[in-house]
Amino acid sequence: MKIGKVEVHVLKVPLDQPYIAAGRAVGANWHVMAEVTTEDGITGFGYIVALNQMFIGTVAAATRELAPLLTGMSVAEPEAAWRKMARAGDWVGPGGLLHYAIAPLDIAIWDAFGKTLGQPVSRLLGGMRDRLPVYASDGFWYSLTLDELAASAKRAFDAGFRAMKLRVGNEEHPDGEVARVRAVREAVGPSVAIMVDATETWSVTRAIQTGKALQDAGVVWIEDPVSHTDVAGMARVTAALDATVATGEHLYQIAEFSRLLEARATGIALIDLGRIGGVTPWRHVASLAHGFGVPVGGHVLPEIHVHLLTAVPNAHVVEYVPRSRALLRAMPEISDGALVVPPGGGFGLELDRDAVRRFAV
Repeated sequence: MKIGKVEVHVLKVPLDQPYIAAGRAVGANWHVMAEVTTEDGITGFGYIVALNQMFIGTVAAATRELAPLLTGMSVAEPEAAWRKMARAGDWVGPGGLLHYAIAPLDIAIWDAFGKTLGQPVSRLLGGMRDRLPVYASDGFWYSLTLDELAASAKRAFDAGFRAMKLRVGNEEHPDGEVARVRAVREAVGPSVAIMVDATETWSVTRAIQTGKALQDAGVVWIEDPVSHTDVAGMARVTAALDATVATGEHLYQIAEFSRLLEARATGIALIDLGRIGGVTPWRHVASLAHGFGVPVGGHVLPEIHVHLLTAVPNAHVVEYVPRSRALLRAMPEISDGALVVPPGGGFGLELDRDAVRRFAV
């Protein structure tokens, strides 16, 4: 189980249909990917994904600097490996660059660990279930017209999704946001759960005002209504709305989640795998939230998050944004509105080696 070799790659995966997200033009998904190979010849891989090239080279360089620390360590001891990397880079952390640099390596270690034992990571982490409800979160961007938004929702519905999340926050009046929700509702019917993501664009007052209009329109989840730095404001919004408030994807440390949960500032804690630093600290945040009686969700990377979320008792739902689909032989299966843990060891994923070579930078 000892690690013999670690490789780090930068990959640029161009999009067939570029879009606008949070005011930025997105034309490709950038990956920093690590491959960890044991002395027995078992290789695990992991990656983080970004929507633009800024700092990708920096993260990759930091990941390559951390990689030699893993040589000779056991993939069966991911906690020890994570702590060793965190201590080595603590002068630029915790959080930020350090966590992003650790994450691909940590994910790859868990993948190799599972493959070594012939067990899925979901089972290594607890094995609570083998599937979890999933929602479509790709193709509902600000830049879409109402007709385009409705067409995207219909495609998601036809693909088997029974929940979907729209981006909101660009309209001058709450009625404009409600119109986007109604366009989707008319396209998919009454059985679909509609969620929205405001991407931290509102003031507290505006979030409460618009949030009430949206919940009256049938929205069940309002994500990132105000800045993640305004914990007191987030708590006010959470208390004022019946719809569930979800936030947390911009947090880097367990202590930040502790402050959020102690303030009762979210109904669902969202954990970003890159920002938190990989699988190892992700599970600690999930346990912390469980102690507060708060469900958890992931942020993007559904092929990884399906393992993490199906392993814990307080998981809520998986976000489906398949930004790495072009690198994989197959994504996990969607069945009856749920994402299913793939069979096989580790994360149950297989790289498309031709694609990896084609997209390598």
